[in-house]
Amino acid sequence: MHISEKNFFLNKRFKTREVFIGKIPMGADNPIRIQSMTNTDTLDTNATVNQCLRLINAGCEYIRITAQGIKEAHHLETIKNELYNKCYNIPLIADIHFNPKAAEIAASIVEKVRINPGNYIDRNKKSTYTETEYNDELKRISERLFPLIEICKKNKTAIRIGTNHGSLSYRILNRYGDTPRGMVESAMEFIRIFNDFEFYNLVLSMKSSNVKVMIASNKLLVSSMMAENFNFPIHLGVTEAGNAEDGRIKSAAGIGVLLKEGIGDTIRVSLTEAPEFEIPAAKKIIFSAYQSQSSHNYNFKTDNKIEFQYRISRNLKGIGGKNNIAVISNNPKADFKITGDKIISNTDSNISYNLVIINDLEYFKKKLPEFKEKYFDENDKVILLSLSDKGTDAETEFFSILSENKLTIPVIIKKEYNTDDRELFNIMATIDIITLLNNGYGDGILVENPNLENEYVVQTMFNILQAGGYRISKAEYIACPSCGRTQFDIETSLKKVKEKTNHLKGIKIAVMGCIVNGPGEMADADYGYVGSGNGKVTLYKAKEIVEKNLPEDIALEKLIYLIKENGDWIEN
Repeated sequence: MHISEKNFFLNKRFKTREVFIGKIPMGADNPIRIQSMTNTDTLDTNATVNQCLRLINAGCEYIRITAQGIKEAHHLETIKNELYNKCYNIPLIADIHFNPKAAEIAASIVEKVRINPGNYIDRNKKSTYTETEYNDELKRISERLFPLIEICKKNKTAIRIGTNHGSLSYRILNRYGDTPRGMVESAMEFIRIFNDFEFYNLVLSMKSSNVKVMIASNKLLVSSMMAENFNFPIHLGVTEAGNAEDGRIKSAAGIGVLLKEGIGDTIRVSLTEAPEFEIPAAKKIIFSAYQSQSSHNYNFKTDNKIEFQYRISRNLKGIGGKNNIAVISNNPKADFKITGDKIISNTDSNISYNLVIINDLEYFKKKLPEFKEKYFDENDKVILLSLSDKGTDAETEFFSILSENKLTIPVIIKKEYNTDDRELFNIMATIDIITLLNNGYGDGILVENPNLENEYVVQTMFNILQAGGYRISKAEYIACPSCGRTQFDIETSLKKVKEKTNHLKGIKIAVMGCIVNGPGEMADADYGYVGSGNGKVTLYKAKEIVEKNLPEDIALEKLIYLIKENGDWIEN
């Protein structure tokens, strides 16, 4: 399947206002913009400029560069001039976390500044707030933001309010908890302040390493903006997605599903790899979301519903009810294999079910009374829904009919693909499957692709379910893409950690470049391997530091010892 170099216009979207980042606008009717971030030392001009050139050549439209301090903020001008001298005028974005002065310097140089409301200004560590104290803090934030707003107005610089699940302020955590609601309220408070100052050149993002939290917070953001008549463009990304196929699948599970539903104006695929490798994946996510969009307009609401819905199906042995989403394939690693018109458990041959194959929606609707009479109460049957060629609309209509008629028979969703491009296959299958599962549709999945080996396809199904938060079949990794703040080789470190620990099913390990978002995004990890200085690593057990500033050459050995010491190690 060939992907055109054009950037696809999605045929339905939450209509946002147009915001110019330099000369390249986003939002409104503009195409989905692709961006990335450098991972070089910002003060290393040649390395940063050369990486920018590789990103531009790959098709990147905006480039973000960390400016963690005043020196780095000033140096953005040198980088910008070097690019201009090479005849490149790509919009640059300064990434700011803790330093308001750096933001003000950068705002007069680059086209956009990204601030995180959780650690930019709002860093009071009080554990409780009275109503008066809460409002007083908002007033102080407003006063501190005013200089940045004035500089951005003067220079026509855009601002991204970048909310991260892992770095919400103590004030927000006190009132709303570590929740999608807290993420959205953190951003909405800043939106209201900017609105009061009549500054509208804003972009918003809700990022998390947890796909369900990321999806829920972005949907809630749209709902909350609509309720207050705001419509700022939305930047989509899954933080700390990791590398290789896992990173691409996890990114597609969040970004692709939201694009398919009409949310998002610019995307960044955060991979723990060289940043130029993010661009082809981003293009394929946009393409796949475009290809699989419903023909109906997404119903954007202001009801603030963020819960994931689940269809109630019969609880049979190994499928339906509260069982894991089953993986079906004629491969011993799957949960069930197909033999004729039956599925048979790969672990217990006494468990089998007759298949009711549905591949014609109109015929099913016509025969519905007969179907209800025949299958309403039988516990030996499972539906195999094969409407892959008809798309999401037909599949959604089918499940709606089952719900309306209170038919609880379990359903296996069959999806078919025909590409030998593994990256594209992973992304397309992820968007299709996670979209259906998030709507509560499906008790099992059967994926076929004659161009790829069966074992690879089966493993992809398990990887998709894990990325979407539906079942765990191997160790899981939270890993940031690194940036100029990272002081150790996170890409190599992640590969080494995965090689030694990937067999530890159910264990979640965070491999993070620094402490900016690390401790927050790895809050639900069992173990943490976090860069803490030049060639230094700090180890965590859950949220607690176990050993500080270990040399890199012994850190992995110490991590393995820590896992063994806590009884979580199994031999491969």
